[in-house]
Amino acid sequence: MLSQSFLYQEIHQQPAVLANLFAVERANIQRIADEIIAHRITNVFIAARGTSDNAGRYAQYLFGAVNRLPVGLATPSLFSVYHRPPKFQNALVIGISQSGKSPDIVSVLAAAREQGAATLAFTNVPDSPLAQASDFVITLHAGQEQSVAATKTYTTQLMGLALLSASMAHDASMFAVLEKVPGQMQLVLAMRDEIARAAERYRYMRVCVVIGRGFNYATAFETALKIKELAYVLAEPYSSADFLHGPVALVEEAFPTIVIAPSGAMQNELELFVRTLATRGAEVIVISDVPALLDLARIKLALRTTTPEWASPIVTIVAGQLLAMYLAHVRDYDVDHPRGLRKVTETH
Repeated sequence: MLSQSFLYQEIHQQPAVLANLFAVERANIQRIADEIIAHRITNVFIAARGTSDNAGRYAQYLFGAVNRLPVGLATPSLFSVYHRPPKFQNALVIGISQSGKSPDIVSVLAAAREQGAATLAFTNVPDSPLAQASDFVITLHAGQEQSVAATKTYTTQLMGLALLSASMAHDASMFAVLEKVPGQMQLVLAMRDEIARAAERYRYMRVCVVIGRGFNYATAFETALKIKELAYVLAEPYSSADFLHGPVALVEEAFPTIVIAPSGAMQNELELFVRTLATRGAEVIVISDVPALLDLARIKLALRTTTPEWASPIVTIVAGQLLAMYLAHVRDYDVDHPRGLRKVTETH
């Protein structure tokens, strides 16, 4: 029974897990933020793989927009294979890993620490090798994640990053927004039946694209990854801007296109994008709280809550997780044990 699977349970644990993270880790994150500010950092590098890499994509927008810091995603093979690490002058180097075990991510943090850069680990395992290689540690407090596909460790990574950004900005309004996120997640979880019906329609889908823009660029990548991992569908993520620069040639009659478009600065651009897809005959699935966007969709997955755009990826990804889970379920796949995957992947 699907509701007895670890994946189903862990998706539904997320509101409680995030509320707990907010409560128990906020003071530690503020302390870390104050020490980071004292380092007078001018840029951020993030080392991560897989789902954690998508958390890094979110951080690029978040720290850029809120804290005005340029953020780069590190290339771990420069450290672990080529042994040619770049210089981390005045940088904060963040490693994100649910297990904290991947040697290539650990090697980035170890090299940065040797150079004297400030190093910070986001991990669910506070005594992991990644944590031991870092000056500061933010523990995710997600509890054991038993399903292979990461869900609650991803959203706790996003919440942790958002709390760090708010702490560095000393912005009380951001904390007020984040405190409401668990309740907003519950409203998205209440969409489960309509998302399950949508999944039935796409039971035999073999390929699709997932579109996001701005803060939800990360959501497009993470949703596509979950669909690949769980349903074995070739789901390719794009920003709407990048998709129009060539890949739009893929679109033909009934081509499945998932558009993640919560309200915010990008909603008008995404409305124009969806109109363009419609003229090409695409079958558009829209995840949004914007009525004008939903009206353009073949499949409307209406978010029952509105979240400020900078925090919306923590909420919108729940719809993506549910869609991937139900797609796998209607195809009779084991949602807890995707083929060929392990819970902890150690790359070098």
